[in-house]
Amino acid sequence: MDSTTRTTSSSSIPENPEAAATLTATDPKRTFILEVIQPGLAGLMDGSVSSLAPLFAAALSTRNSHTAFIVGMATAVGAGISMAFSEALSDDGKLSGRGNPVLRGGVCGAMTFVGAAGHALPFLIPSFNVAMTVAIAIVIVELFVIAWVRHRYMETPLGKAAVQIIIGGVIVFIAGILIGKS
Repeated sequence: MDSTTRTTSSSSIPENPEAAATLTATDPKRTFILEVIQPGLAGLMDGSVSSLAPLFAAALSTRNSHTAFIVGMATAVGAGISMAFSEALSDDGKLSGRGNPVLRGGVCGAMTFVGAAGHALPFLIPSFNVAMTVAIAIVIVELFVIAWVRHRYMETPLGKAAVQIIIGGVIVFIAGILIGKS
């Protein structure tokens, strides 16, 4: 085998970078990662992490489940729309090879909404303490799902992915707590 067809043991990407560029440009797995996984992951990360501060600040400052739910859902809807447009309009996919901008934007926006709404929905529970406990549990699950997706599709070591996303989540969560208690 010459260097243009020999592959590494961990992937099907040829060792020769020029051959890798031509083969991976049409690879269905690459297309799926660029059009669905990457924008979905960016959306899920944004929705799950950036919404922590406004949701938990509102929850802790009011200690009212209904108010926290409204703030959380408003954050989820606004962030989902914003991220959908941001992803779709940032790159038409022609130069970068990232594919259909409408698909990427839709996936990114939907996953942003899902990430933010996931820990807002528990505030439908009238008991504030129960809602807060369930919301925190959901945040933990969301962070580990993000780490798993990064590991599974982006080939990031699971431990590294978990540490990175947990650090980001904890920083934003603490910001929300500090703001909510002020």
